[in-house]
Amino acid sequence: MTAPNWKGMALTGAVAMATMMAGCAAQPQPPQPPAAGVADTGPQGGRGTPEGCQADKLGDNALIGKTEAEAAKLLEGCAWRFGNREGQHMPGTMDYNPQRRTIDVMGGKVTAVRRG
Repeated sequence: MTAPNWKGMALTGAVAMATMMAGCAAQPQPPQPPAAGVADTGPQGGRGTPEGCQADKLGDNALIGKTEAEAAKLLEGCAWRFGNREGQHMPGTMDYNPQRRTIDVMGGKVTAVRRG
């Protein structure tokens, strides 16, 4: 009867464990470029500017049918964000802000505007 080769078994176990760990490592994904129009998909707009919100002079329905870039231009000085952009739901907050508009964009055009 021969004695077990502990060094060989430990080395084999270490190699097997390292191989399994490497297989589970997350693979880096290349960053996806944003859709044409507004480059930033984070929170858009601010609490307001001294010039005010140009879209307040129009109704919210006036934004529907505009291109994403046209809507972003009209919303300068306004608090706003994307709710759904080309089928991708965007993160939002649960706080209610009646001045903030949440817009949905599909096919490059605004399809819905909500407040809150």
